[in-house]
Parts: sequence; C-alpha cells; structure tokens
Amino acid sequence: MTTGKNYRYLFFDLDGTLMKSGEGIERCAQHALRHFGINIENLENLRPFVGPPLEDSFRNFYHLTSEQVHEATRIYGERYARLGAYEAEPYEGVFNFLQKMKDAGKVLVLATSKKIIMAQRVTEHFKLAPYFDYIGARDEAGTLHTKADVIRNIIQTLGIENIQEIVMIGDRKFDIIGANEVGLDSIGVLYGYGDAEELTEAGATYLAADYQELETLLLKN
Repeated sequence: MTTGKNYRYLFFDLDGTLMKSGEGIERCAQHALRHFGINIENLENLRPFVGPPLEDSFRNFYHLTSEQVHEATRIYGERYARLGAYEAEPYEGVFNFLQKMKDAGKVLVLATSKKIIMAQRVTEHFKLAPYFDYIGARDEAGTLHTKADVIRNIIQTLGIENIQEIVMIGDRKFDIIGANEVGLDSIGVLYGYGDAEELTEAGATYLAADYQELETLLLKN
C-alpha cells in the first residue's frame, strides 16, 4: 500500500516510534507514585504513561490533585534526567530508515510531548539528533501542553504554508488525535505502545507494521 501523496515534512513522535523507551518511563512513574503511597509492582500497569503529557497521566490515571501532580512530575523528572532517559534504546533499523528519508529529500521533524531540554538530551545521547532538521517539543514554561499544541508551534516556527505536505507518525492515539486537530494526515505504527484498534479508533490515515512498511508508504507514491 502507498499513500499516493508525496509528503515533504515527516513529523515523528519519539517514545514508541523511534525509541523503545517504555521501561525508563514506567520506572520513573513507579518511583514518583511511591512517594504518595501508591505501589505498582508490575511495570506493565504503567504502560499508559508512554505517550500522553506526564501531568495528564498522573491526574487521569491516579486522580492526584494539582499540587500532587506538580510534586509527582518533579520527582519523576529528577529520576528521568538521572536514569530513566537512558533506560531505553533506539529501535532496530531506525537509523537506516531515517537516512533513507534524508536521502529522499524529506524534512525530518521531531514532535514529542517531552519537554524540550530532555528531548534534545535524549536525541543527542542516542545519536538521533543529526538526522533531524528540527526538534519540536513542549516548552519548559508549559505553554505547549497537547500534541496539537506542539505540532502547531512547529508549523508556525518553520513557516510551513501547505500543511498537506506534512504527515504525523506515531504509536499512540495522542499522536493521531493531535494530527487530526491540526488537519494533518497521520501514520500509526504498530511496533510501539499502541495497537491497531487504538490507532484506528483515533482516526489514523494509515497504519504501518514496521519501518519497511513506513518506507513503502512514504517513498513509493
């Protein structure tokens, strides 16, 4: 299957799309929740933390108050900066795939719900940064909250006039919903932390099982 479109701008989610990073995120969430007497032994129960803004996860999944959310996010962030960010690895084949996209003249953009400092640190540490033309993330001041906010900010910053040239690529419903809110096409990847049902229900334009299918969708029009 092909898209029939020649997307110029490829917007990528990070966790679950380029990086296998669930363990680090889950361990940091586990660590933060223990501060409030919430002991989650099975890390798989914390899998929903991969994808959405961190504050939303603490609020929606464990019903923490605003003050508790602030404290949980601080505790999470301390461990994440020290350990969690590095309890991860790039997916096999990601570097080859990204190079093919660069060679094809695509503009590669990161669009992550991480805060910008950690997004830069993680992509540099795992040697992903050189492949990207722009690193888009949530600002440290917190004015960008949703994935749609991040996407809109990137479009404005890069001065992209024709949004039909953009496709958002991610593994969770939040990526797809964010793309839909801005009016972008999207590709849901099935090797990350979401599944076909979640991505289809969210309204993904296309699905891809692996990097080979992504390449087919993006290059063979």
